[in-house]
Amino acid sequence: MLSLEQLPEGTLIPRYDRNRLRARIVHIGFGAFHRSHQAVCADRLAAEHNSDWGYCECETSTFNQGELINALRQQDMLYSVTEMADSGLNTRVVGVVRQALYRNGDGIDAVIAALCQPEVAIVSITVTEKGYCYQPATGQLIVDHPAIVHDLAHPEEPESVPGVILAAIRRRRDAGLPPFSVMSCDNMPENGHVTRNVVTQLAEQTDPALADYIRTHITFPSTMVDRIVPAMTEQAFDALKEKLGCADPAGVQCEPFFQWVIEDNFVNGRPEWEKAGAELVADVLPFEEMKLRMLNGSHSLLAYLGYLAGYEHISDCMGDEAFLQAARKLMLDEQAPTLRTENVDLVAYADSLIARYKNRAIRHRTYQIATDGTQKLPQRWLDSIRWHLNNGSRFDLLALGVAGWIRFVGGVDEQGQPIIINDPMHETLAQLVATSEQGEPRVAALLSLKSVFGEDLPDSSAFCEKVIHYYALLLKVGAKEAVRQVVAAY
Repeated sequence: MLSLEQLPEGTLIPRYDRNRLRARIVHIGFGAFHRSHQAVCADRLAAEHNSDWGYCECETSTFNQGELINALRQQDMLYSVTEMADSGLNTRVVGVVRQALYRNGDGIDAVIAALCQPEVAIVSITVTEKGYCYQPATGQLIVDHPAIVHDLAHPEEPESVPGVILAAIRRRRDAGLPPFSVMSCDNMPENGHVTRNVVTQLAEQTDPALADYIRTHITFPSTMVDRIVPAMTEQAFDALKEKLGCADPAGVQCEPFFQWVIEDNFVNGRPEWEKAGAELVADVLPFEEMKLRMLNGSHSLLAYLGYLAGYEHISDCMGDEAFLQAARKLMLDEQAPTLRTENVDLVAYADSLIARYKNRAIRHRTYQIATDGTQKLPQRWLDSIRWHLNNGSRFDLLALGVAGWIRFVGGVDEQGQPIIINDPMHETLAQLVATSEQGEPRVAALLSLKSVFGEDLPDSSAFCEKVIHYYALLLKVGAKEAVRQVVAAY
């Protein structure tokens, strides 16, 4: 287990008084991204600016068995973050966590009680898109989602993230405690608006007065977050143990790059994040769209087509000139024209992304990025496709990406090996694949998913014909050659 006494020279450790820290932020979702991003920002503030903003970390999923939370507790709430670059490594031990809970061990009431501590001013979230129980195509709450159905019947024992937050808001209101702000740090456009929608719409189902209270007293600031954080593997843990001289089950690795853009809209105070590199702005949406479409959009293109082509990591894709050019052309020729950013050098931004993708120290697996596609496609690709359809402009790489996703969720790769589909709609996807013939019928079946593609795209002949064309190309020549041909024809 991680111990400050055993660490090698050069490791940055907490030298501030951890007892000064107050758990003023409750974070839901103690995943790798949060550990390497928001928590690191708080650690910098504590170390360099004497901040007293600490974290209470919570896992609310009914499936989470608390391995990370228990590991954290055994390590005195400490864990390591190692920045990986081709030029070397930098490791810091993060010390801003003061409390850690998980529902299956401590009970959901203990989690809600933590949210109701009087000093809590912010509830932040990283649970991925699927954790919000919303339809990506509309941004609205899925009222018949199993967890939401449960929460409507058992509001004091909620299973969903919106339900947990709503239970805490209700309890705080009834106790006369000050409101908090709810801050999503997940990759969704207008993530604050999505969070406000699902929480308010859930309240409307049973308690309209509580919904009115939320509209009046709770704020939901939007954010844009950016840092590449690969999933930890056994090999990565072994390398970390060798570097630290001890095991760290909660340790993470990430790239050196860090970006956090935050809508400055908080009801009960906030840390001075700007002192640790964050940007506080009035409107996050242009930054969100830029990142979601240029970075996440190109990541998804490389993920589906790269995986089909046999490339395990994003950096492997960058070793193929056609894939490199496909990513760059997608960013600048098909995504950049759709953006509302001002005074941003998008060419320089694209070049910086390509440079980050080339970092071979970051082993970011294409399969990892390819998960949860039904939740990711609308904001990463489909809104841009709608823009191109309305403007009569070309979207060949976006259409190739959709075709690649359809090929991927078919469940069999180009070598005939099975692909395990990790997606909240995997059962629906499997049924559509099983009941459709290969080729154009398969495309039509997958595009019929209105919760993903909406009503408009399946009815667009220009869209459907282009996806059908590129799907046929993938079947005929494979992903590597298809990417090469599309880039050469641009």
